[in-house]
Amino acid sequence: MSERKLRVVVGLSGGVDSSYAAARLKELGYDVIGVMLRLWSVEGKEQENRCCSPDAMLMARRVAALLEIPFYAVDARELFRNTVVEAMLQGYSNGLTPNPCLVCNEQVRWQMLLKQADAFDAEYISTGHYARLIESVDGINLLRGMDRNKDQSYVLSRIPIPYLRRTLLPVGDHTKPEIRSKCKEWELPVASRPDSQDLCFLGDENYREFYRKFSKVPVEPGDIVDTSGKVLGKHTGLIDYTLGQRKGIRVPSPDPYYVVAKIPETNLLVVGDKSESSKDRITVRNTNWIVPRTLWANDPKQVQVRYTAKAEEADIIVNGDEFTAQFSNPVPNISPGQAGVIYMNEICLGGGIIV
Repeated sequence: MSERKLRVVVGLSGGVDSSYAAARLKELGYDVIGVMLRLWSVEGKEQENRCCSPDAMLMARRVAALLEIPFYAVDARELFRNTVVEAMLQGYSNGLTPNPCLVCNEQVRWQMLLKQADAFDAEYISTGHYARLIESVDGINLLRGMDRNKDQSYVLSRIPIPYLRRTLLPVGDHTKPEIRSKCKEWELPVASRPDSQDLCFLGDENYREFYRKFSKVPVEPGDIVDTSGKVLGKHTGLIDYTLGQRKGIRVPSPDPYYVVAKIPETNLLVVGDKSESSKDRITVRNTNWIVPRTLWANDPKQVQVRYTAKAEEADIIVNGDEFTAQFSNPVPNISPGQAGVIYMNEICLGGGIIV
């Protein structure tokens, strides 16, 4: 009796990256099962969620058929609505700048795929994220993807270690052009499919329009003040502004103003000069530690404060699941609600939420 192949549930989205993951894992000899998560979208508008639109569903089914692997669609709409969407709406109501992808990966995508893996008696799950996982004598390490322009380790920083141990990320060892080239070689119909942009559930709206439509907290105009509290003008609603923003403030001044803070309790938009929009110190809470502090305490670290930001040199002071980062140089546009993620060169040490 032959030994059963290792089984892996691949989260298919109908895009090039997840399709490559499924094809590559089958090529490596895994028993592959494709699963698409049906995520929440505006009622009656299935096309609103780009991750599971009818076109994406059709493409995922085509890829699964070409690879001769089973394909299943799993309903995750209620979980997505109650976690990802609600967290975003609540975050903006509290004056934060939430990152829905962090919440989705941690509380929806990984949990649902692992649940399916258990149901199918599969050892692993896999996605098309641009990051790498490497086993070491000290445990599992999460590393940046080889394609630094596509690196997604930042949005995976809050995945718990037990989840990472059951995860395979075959995309992370390659660049996007290499992925497309290989899918073309395999004659997969997704080879030239464009990358998805913006948040998957916004559809044709931006997040400001979405917030106005779905938030239970009304958007009200209020005062624009400087850092001393002097009233300078009126804003159209705090949701219309982001920290570090310069254009669109509409307050006459010989020097440009930047958004420094949003205070929802008093509905104030605080502005200041460029230096006041930068910070040299942040506090991060609810940190998910991937590498134990004892293994990196004396090494130089960098902290990344946004998905598209450069990681900046910083000294780290840890207190349980909270840490403070003291930057070597002031960092602009730091937004509470985003992740603060610690790196040691290519290795992601852990990440939490900036407060």
